[in-house]
Amino acid sequence: MKQLHDLRALPLVSIAAMMAAVPALAQTNTSSLDHEVVLSDLDAPWDMAFLPDGTMFFTEKCHGLSVRLPDGTVNALLGVGDTAGYATNGEDLFCEGQAGMMGVAVDPDFADNRRIYVYSTSNMSDPHTNRLMRFEVNGDLTDVSGRTDLVDDVPYKMEATDQPFGGPGAHNGGRVAFGPEGHLFLTTGDNHNAEVPQSPTMMGSKVLRLDTDGNAAEGNAPPEGFDPRTYTYGHRNVQGLAFHPGTGTPITAEHGPWHSDEITVLENGGNGGWDPRPNMAGRGDCPDGYCGYEPNQMEGMNRYERRAYMPMTDFETYPDAMPPIWTNNGWSQGISGAAFLEGEAWGDWEGAMVVSYLGIGFGGTPVGERIDVVELDEGEISVFDVTEMTLPMESQRFRALATGPDGSLYVSSEEGMIHKLTPTD
Repeated sequence: MKQLHDLRALPLVSIAAMMAAVPALAQTNTSSLDHEVVLSDLDAPWDMAFLPDGTMFFTEKCHGLSVRLPDGTVNALLGVGDTAGYATNGEDLFCEGQAGMMGVAVDPDFADNRRIYVYSTSNMSDPHTNRLMRFEVNGDLTDVSGRTDLVDDVPYKMEATDQPFGGPGAHNGGRVAFGPEGHLFLTTGDNHNAEVPQSPTMMGSKVLRLDTDGNAAEGNAPPEGFDPRTYTYGHRNVQGLAFHPGTGTPITAEHGPWHSDEITVLENGGNGGWDPRPNMAGRGDCPDGYCGYEPNQMEGMNRYERRAYMPMTDFETYPDAMPPIWTNNGWSQGISGAAFLEGEAWGDWEGAMVVSYLGIGFGGTPVGERIDVVELDEGEISVFDVTEMTLPMESQRFRALATGPDGSLYVSSEEGMIHKLTPTD
């Protein structure tokens, strides 16, 4: 069933009714999958990036950056803090809560410049920050050098205050990826700080679009007064980012607050509409000034009423906010990675988007550890159908998705594994 692209024209009651009528998942699968565990016994593998020959760089949240060569050899390159066994250590890098070493991306010109980009939490300053760093990888892929901090001002949640949720290190975003035009994208999170999402200068809750030196990419068009690195703002916690194979358009997958994980087609300069400040749209006081989970504390509300009270995309306050093209039927289940399937072997799913879930049971929702195939209409990007993959392995807390140069789908899990899924006839 096709979902409407522009939700702004609908009242909240109509949106709720529409979502109630739309099934979250279709029940059929159109592909058989071979399964291989590529790596195991890892420490919360967070992200993956490939060279054309199948060489795979990957990050582990509390350990660091490593590389797996095509013959299966693994070299540990950059350690978090004093983690043993790494060729180089970032003494200022650390992990805490949801924070640590997160996204990784390979430069499109890696063959010439040997550059790789890593997003990690750092205690180099006080308060601590999240940083996007650039390194050069040596010729035999055994070490990195030449650290350059391209972005050093992404906020970090230092302490658990009197909020009844979350701890230090919450909501960092963390995905790093190159778009088809060569721009470097970085997603960031709100840190449970109500002021961050709509702030023009705090670099949380944003999608940044940069050149490879960390400067604002030419053509960024944020509102007047915003940091020029801003491509979009008003996000909650984007951990999925992929680019439409036909148009190159960036599309995000974003965690919802007790409800409404969202998939959104980004618009240059656009507002994601997340604003968890108190006294917005009739809200009262909230724990520690952050209303992001307030509906869950209000007895008697169903998930549609909660969504109306604390919308993920607040069209009442921001009528021109970017409309999501899909909202997970009112559930929040920790949507995480995003990628597009490539190659004829995927059959009808070739060119479809895939998103993964950590499977968070917020607000009494069922645990949703799974991978969904999101089929998009041709032309204007909207959701045509969503199908849950029938997986040849046990469901896990899936963190990241990446399409390898062989056309297989690589999946990392919080249980310490990187899986390889390959379509078969």
